[in-house]
Amino acid sequence: MDIAVSRSLHHFRTEVGTRFQLYNSLFTSLPFHKMEKTGILLSLFSSICEEGYGKAQSPIDIINDFFNKHTSLTTEKEKLDLLFRFTQYVERQVVLFDALEDAAYKNTHDLSGAGTLKQVMSDVLQNNNEESLAEILKTFCVRLVLTAHPTQFYPGSVLGIIHDLSSALIKNDSIEINTYLQQLGKTPFLNKKKPTPYDEAISLVWFLENVFYTAAGRIVNELKSQFPEAVTDLNPVLQMGFWPGGDRDGNPFVKCDTTLKVADALRGAILKCYYLDIRRLKRRLTFPGVEEPIAALELKLYDNVFVPGFKIDVTTQEIKDTLVSVKAILEEKHNSLFTSQVQSLINKIDLFGLYFASLDIRQESTIHQKLFETVADKSDGMIPGNYKELSEAEKIKALLQINGVVDAGIFEDEVAADTAQIPMAVKTIQEYNGEAGCNRYIISQCNSTLNIIEVFALFKMQGFANDEINVDIVPLFETIDDLSNAGEIMKTLYSIPAYKEHLKRRKNTQTIMLGFSDGTKDGGYLMANWSIYRAKEELTRITRYYGFEVIFFDGRGGPPSRGGGKTHKFYASMGNNISNREIQLTIQGQTISSNFGIIDSAQYNLEQLLNAGITNNIHVDRHAPLTGKQEELLQELSSYGFDEYKKLKEHPLLASYLYEISPLRFYSETNIGSRPAKRGKTQGGISLKDLRAIPFAGAWSQLKQNVPGFFGVGSALKKMEYIGRFDDVKKLYDESLFFKTLIDNCEMAMSKSYFPLTAYMAQDETYGELWNMIYEEYQLTYEYIVKLSGNEELMGNYPVDKLSISMRERIVLPLLTIQQYAMSKIRALEANGDDADGIKDTYGKLVMRCSFGIINAGRNSA
Repeated sequence: MDIAVSRSLHHFRTEVGTRFQLYNSLFTSLPFHKMEKTGILLSLFSSICEEGYGKAQSPIDIINDFFNKHTSLTTEKEKLDLLFRFTQYVERQVVLFDALEDAAYKNTHDLSGAGTLKQVMSDVLQNNNEESLAEILKTFCVRLVLTAHPTQFYPGSVLGIIHDLSSALIKNDSIEINTYLQQLGKTPFLNKKKPTPYDEAISLVWFLENVFYTAAGRIVNELKSQFPEAVTDLNPVLQMGFWPGGDRDGNPFVKCDTTLKVADALRGAILKCYYLDIRRLKRRLTFPGVEEPIAALELKLYDNVFVPGFKIDVTTQEIKDTLVSVKAILEEKHNSLFTSQVQSLINKIDLFGLYFASLDIRQESTIHQKLFETVADKSDGMIPGNYKELSEAEKIKALLQINGVVDAGIFEDEVAADTAQIPMAVKTIQEYNGEAGCNRYIISQCNSTLNIIEVFALFKMQGFANDEINVDIVPLFETIDDLSNAGEIMKTLYSIPAYKEHLKRRKNTQTIMLGFSDGTKDGGYLMANWSIYRAKEELTRITRYYGFEVIFFDGRGGPPSRGGGKTHKFYASMGNNISNREIQLTIQGQTISSNFGIIDSAQYNLEQLLNAGITNNIHVDRHAPLTGKQEELLQELSSYGFDEYKKLKEHPLLASYLYEISPLRFYSETNIGSRPAKRGKTQGGISLKDLRAIPFAGAWSQLKQNVPGFFGVGSALKKMEYIGRFDDVKKLYDESLFFKTLIDNCEMAMSKSYFPLTAYMAQDETYGELWNMIYEEYQLTYEYIVKLSGNEELMGNYPVDKLSISMRERIVLPLLTIQQYAMSKIRALEANGDDADGIKDTYGKLVMRCSFGIINAGRNSA
């Protein structure tokens, strides 16, 4: 273990582990009803859980023993009351742990070490690569897109407490800490109703205002200070994207009025940030020649932000021109006093414009298909009446010949009518927020060239001329088959003259989105990641062949099974056969609050991504592309893993196993997100095909089985050993950062698994075979990963992360036990058809409440 890691581990143990024990004890002294008794009993219950699983007891046995031996409770109501209090207590323990980790962030992470901006700047200076850096930064940037996917169980009020509690912990202010702990004890964790898409947007705007505005500004300030000519206002090195209010995929609640309202909120938020900075500047700029223009700008921003109904009359250029003029006067007449503060604000304006974050539109391909079939039926010759019967090529030709405007009134379906109005909503946003405010349209479930042209035609159908479509049309390829077919789809697209002209107007660049979550659900861990890597290679080659450049936009979730984990290492591992012009990825749910929840962590993780991209472009040979033999090896390994995963996916009881044994069926009751848990309108039960990737992965996570993050890996490695190729795999692990990161993330998923929790299912008449199938694959994967890595245990290369996971898992063990206990009770009631007293609903609420702490405790899955 090197010195830096050893130091970080020491800080984590003392500043997080020890302080958690100290402040956790304060909970028992808070002046709340039954708080002390709950805390003491919970500590006892936690120990009994650990001992019970060590003796192969089931959650039912553990909880029954606890009540019988350590309490005098006799009625079911009394017992449930205590279990509910346990869940509320643990929820707050998790918040305390989060706040302690945030407070210790500077000491548990080397903010000037490997992967940071300081490292890359030092590398550039030492190797005289200033010109190369300037050339790279003409086009390269990192784009983070905030999404409202429901993986965040903290309401906004609790996120605010975490933020304030972290600040108090940093100052070690015991009075403030105690006050915030009392506030935490009184604050509800449960949303009484589902948030609207607008509610979700506003909750994420908080992160833009309070975290990203400062963190991104710091990074650009450092770069410009060291390399003033390298960063230009023509290409900001950091960009923010935004999905709430624009993402319609499967969310029937997002409409054009929501989209416009969110765009207004984003503009208002960034103007407010500028206004507050101008006010601070005004206190410093008290000199002749600069005082007046700053005061006038402050007044104008005030009117634009705070006066109700005020017509927007300020532009980015106007704000910037005023500041540039003020800076020139300071340099000429006032000894350059405070010019750095003025330049800092100019940098932020270059980053965020009047839009703060670019609002993406996303819709599912079948919506467009139905929309144009309606147009064919009801419009007067806009497209042929026999449109449904045409071939794909004939449909494309018909769509490209659209000329005129379709009346949205022809659509009886509400979703189709709204979709038809999207182009005009985009145009309105661009008029007020600038083109960058909304200039991408993402197509979910994209599986043909026609799906892409349908969006192009959507704009033509609203009267847009070809050269007026100021939008990047972004196909999203997700399933294994879609990834495999993506190359042929794009070949056909690049051969269409009208689309080629469109790309020329869009800076000769095509953005393609690749989805990790659905790919893993469809093909398993190895095959999904390898299919995406292979698709990127092929799409890079094809796009360059046609004279364009491709930008990949990765739909990454929080846990490794959904593309999360050590994300920056994946980008660092890309060779020059995969386009690395930009790094674009989604961040969502607990990933936002864990990796980007405070300014220090946001800056650190942004820098990791910047470092990966810049370093790859400067040192193009640092990570050579995979050789043909290495690719063949990965293909073979992935195929073996896929074969094993298919057996699990095709098991006839898999869907019912998730429905019966995991809390999957209760996701819709958590009120954490506005969209449904599954696509389509299937009544009753579940279909794996319709089930969204988030509840799919989340269900496995709460079972502590994490199937999407490891299943098939052990079988694949065993097969390679059987055919005498394990040494080749070991060599690949040592030489390929891509493959090593893949295994590292698999280790993280496995480290958060705990099979003793559900070991009682091993003898179950219905699901015993399935449980054993999963557990045997886990054991096999553990055996072969340890053999591959050379470590004695999982995550041996990441001791701080490993300790964090271990402590978090220990905190939530009582919740896991209670949740499985409640699920068992529900199954028994359903089997007997006996729920005369209506207690089944109470057990359901208990299952759902346990989900909160379990999911929130998994923040380091991101």
